[in-house]
Amino acid sequence: MNIPTAPTFRLSALSMGVLAMLTSLGVHAQVVESTAMAGVVVVTGQQASLRKSIAAQDKADNIISVVSSDDIGGLPDKNAAEALARLPGVSVQRDQGEGRYITVRGLGPDLNAVTINGALVPSPESGRRAVALDILPAGLIRSLEVSKTLTPDMDANSLGATVEVKSLSAFDLPGKVLSVTAAASRDQNTEQTSPSAGLLWAQRFMDGKLGVAVGLSGEKRKFGSDNVETGGAWDGDKLSGFEFRDYLPVRERRAAAVNLDYRPAAGSNWFMRNLLSRFSDDEVRDRLTISSITGGSVTDGATAGARGERRLRQRKYTQEIRSTVLGTEQKFGDWQLNVEGGASRANEDTPESINDARFRGNANFAGVGFTDGGKPQLVAPAGIYDPANYSLNAITLQQRYSEDKEHHARIDLSHTFPLGEMRSTLKVGAKTSRREKTNDTNQWAYNSSKATSGNYWGTGSTAMTAFVGANELDYKLGRIGAAIDPAAVRARIAGLDRNAARLASESAINDYRMNEDIDSAYAQNTLSWDAWRVLAGVRAERTSFDAAGSQINGTAITPLSRERSYTNWLPSLQARYDADEHTSIRAAVTKAVVRANFSQLAPGVTLASATEATIGNPELAPLQARNLDLGVERILGTDGTISAYAFHKDIKNFTYTTNLAGTGKWVGYTTATSYANGDKASVKGLELAWTQPLRMLPAPFNNLLAGVNATLSDSKANVARFDTRAGKVLSRNITMPGQSDRVMNVMLGYEQGPVSTRLALNYKSEYLLEMGSDILNPAQDRIVDSQKQLDFSFAYQISKQLQLQFEASNLNNEKYYVYQGVKNHNAQYEQYGRTYKISLKANLF
Repeated sequence: MNIPTAPTFRLSALSMGVLAMLTSLGVHAQVVESTAMAGVVVVTGQQASLRKSIAAQDKADNIISVVSSDDIGGLPDKNAAEALARLPGVSVQRDQGEGRYITVRGLGPDLNAVTINGALVPSPESGRRAVALDILPAGLIRSLEVSKTLTPDMDANSLGATVEVKSLSAFDLPGKVLSVTAAASRDQNTEQTSPSAGLLWAQRFMDGKLGVAVGLSGEKRKFGSDNVETGGAWDGDKLSGFEFRDYLPVRERRAAAVNLDYRPAAGSNWFMRNLLSRFSDDEVRDRLTISSITGGSVTDGATAGARGERRLRQRKYTQEIRSTVLGTEQKFGDWQLNVEGGASRANEDTPESINDARFRGNANFAGVGFTDGGKPQLVAPAGIYDPANYSLNAITLQQRYSEDKEHHARIDLSHTFPLGEMRSTLKVGAKTSRREKTNDTNQWAYNSSKATSGNYWGTGSTAMTAFVGANELDYKLGRIGAAIDPAAVRARIAGLDRNAARLASESAINDYRMNEDIDSAYAQNTLSWDAWRVLAGVRAERTSFDAAGSQINGTAITPLSRERSYTNWLPSLQARYDADEHTSIRAAVTKAVVRANFSQLAPGVTLASATEATIGNPELAPLQARNLDLGVERILGTDGTISAYAFHKDIKNFTYTTNLAGTGKWVGYTTATSYANGDKASVKGLELAWTQPLRMLPAPFNNLLAGVNATLSDSKANVARFDTRAGKVLSRNITMPGQSDRVMNVMLGYEQGPVSTRLALNYKSEYLLEMGSDILNPAQDRIVDSQKQLDFSFAYQISKQLQLQFEASNLNNEKYYVYQGVKNHNAQYEQYGRTYKISLKANLF
């Protein structure tokens, strides 16, 4: 038997010891399995999902990790991102407590790719390539596959991994299915209840030749978070500003998927895959900001005069992803032909929002300071909370629409033929992809300067008391004051001249259009003989890139455009050796490429003054990586595995933010912020994983299921800038942003009769979020503190048709904390509380 795959491992004395351990565990597992066969063993739920994952990993030629759903597509986690975070080498990045993006082997979301049924998922966010994975309808997910090594027939657009979302087909099920789920969740922070629902229907027609699967899901979640942050405004132990934020978002998720499969005969399949996902975030952010401190800054416990401002942001944005894939799979004897075409579109629409409604204190407040540098508490007179002490200062509005469109066509042809005692499969193919990314932004500003700019905010009271109600904000980290009413702010400027208030420069600088066309071809051959299976091949990708943006110099707007082309050759060698029926050793040498983020490539230039500039860089070279993976894995029984994998990535053209001041055309500038390619970066690590039903234990403990995986990694990247004082380029080494040295998952499950339960702990050590304005100064680095989250789920099968489930997220009430340089220098502290959810699933047939 071949084995499932995962990450890598170096053959050495350590590897021989691991192999010995695997062998001994395997012998024990076989005894358990043989004993179990004396009776009737029925594996369902979590164990069934494990068995499917093992089978998928074992079948793959490359190194993958798999999360498999149960027979009707239900994931045990809230969304795809949180399900993937249970896998070795994968960690999740959370947005206000919700898992949205993933990091794989220390490489961030923008360096990973997401595909749905083989089609690239574009990003709705204006400047990014990363795709949020909380948008997918869990009810139609058959499996989530994380490919950590790429084969030549795969797009070479990920350095960490490619996440393939495979949706459910009616042919995956033994018969027709109609499943309905209704749920309600309770947010501890706001004490609000939120509904959600899902539906899955799958059935075959035309004597079983036509399969139809439909999934629908919807959720409206009301929750809140409390935040205090400094933005890194530290000068030694002195703080020059900080603010307190109260978030009240309402998030809605709606998704629909329709899959059609027509199989008129054996070896023939015609299919259509459709996905529509819509995510909206309606957020009110009320805050109290402290700035302009007398003397510039204060230390912990000291006080001084300071400016106080009450500020409001209110906006609703909607992200939408559409994907359609049409194709056929035809088998003619030893020949296999696959033809596919697809179109995907993602957009983010932010209608006119209150970007900032600012009320400034009528005078500076005396006796203002803070205590506790990690979670600053405000020291101030009571008058700082009184709206009568504030007056309207400015109102700015913003509207933005971004769109990312991709369409592609591909053809793959393979032929299997014998070569003596060998078996050879030759596969060739080609693909063409066309992608367009656009962004359009508009901004308006209103203040009291009617005579000079025409953006007067109209008549009426400017006292903040005219814009608040009687409600005090429920802010659990202290006090902010009365809630500002967004409707009152909008009403104030509703009838004013919008054209006079438009900010032409700010509206143009972030507008761009970029086209990225990729034509590729590949050839690969797989040889199998005795206990060996070796895949070797090469992929060539030709990229044509053009971009249009603007240079802003005061009120002057000048169009800019750039275009270029380049070719990447990407060889791949993957080998697997089956040491015995249950143990496999895998190795891979591959090369991958990822283009820089769109926000970095945009050709915009802003000349803020004669000494300050912000410059996009459309000449950025793509990031390239040479990857080495080596590992061993052993199957334990039928639904358990143990593995050890090592990996090493040499990365060329690592992209980072830098300051070009003092060089080239920016010689006379003090700040010229842009993006550059670093000479080198590297990531290396070791992944260890063990999962197994504990049937060897005495009853009732023999129904336990345990799993542990850990990733130990290290990264290094070199960043540089010209230093005007030294008169030369200086550099330093950093860790890759988003890379944690330690990532761990611990899971304990139990299944017996109608009961299925799981307790899961996810942990990741601290990581670099971003560098400060001076990239050479480590004291300005913003570091995300270590995080651990404990989740619990309990399911009870009331009858064959009904299942009741309870889930509790963030049981340990974990916080999100970012610090600058040292632990007690807050950059951001945020808390969310626990979330409880109860759901009822009905299988109607």
